[in-house]
Amino acid sequence: MILPTVRDPRFVTIRRGGTLTDADHRLLALWAATCAEHVLGLFEAARPGDPRPRRAIEHARAWVRGEVKMMQARAAGGHAMGAARDLRGAARHAAYAAGQAGAVAHVAAHELGAAAYAIKAARAAAPEGESETAGRLECQWQRNQLPEAIRQLVRDDQRLRNDICWSVFDC
Repeated sequence: MILPTVRDPRFVTIRRGGTLTDADHRLLALWAATCAEHVLGLFEAARPGDPRPRRAIEHARAWVRGEVKMMQARAAGGHAMGAARDLRGAARHAAYAAGQAGAVAHVAAHELGAAAYAIKAARAAAPEGESETAGRLECQWQRNQLPEAIRQLVRDDQRLRNDICWSVFDC
């Protein structure tokens, strides 16, 4: 479970009654894609012939550029999540991160899902006894990638949803 039961209006676009600008929505999608891409190699090492997670990340970025419709980015995200289903560990989490990144075009709050699954992937890929450190390092890396315009929004979201995101944002 990565989405709250009550939608935060800061992650709902202005035209749908929230306060999120299109520019910030695009920044959230780009940041989510960056987080997912950082761990994508963990999936590709397990399934080198499966393009679905990479395609979801590419579609998230293409949506930001106006090259694909929201429905195409969302569908690509769903296909990436399908690539995760029969996997375990780091590869599975990396594919889910890509799927969440693709879904940001549809629901901006999926941005935190991409980040959380990427942290879970980093933890799962770490040598025994080093998973917590790997997770903290990934979380800190992600925070360093945040554009200033959305930094406070995302940091607040991490604080508010940390408990439903496996407490991965304690870094």
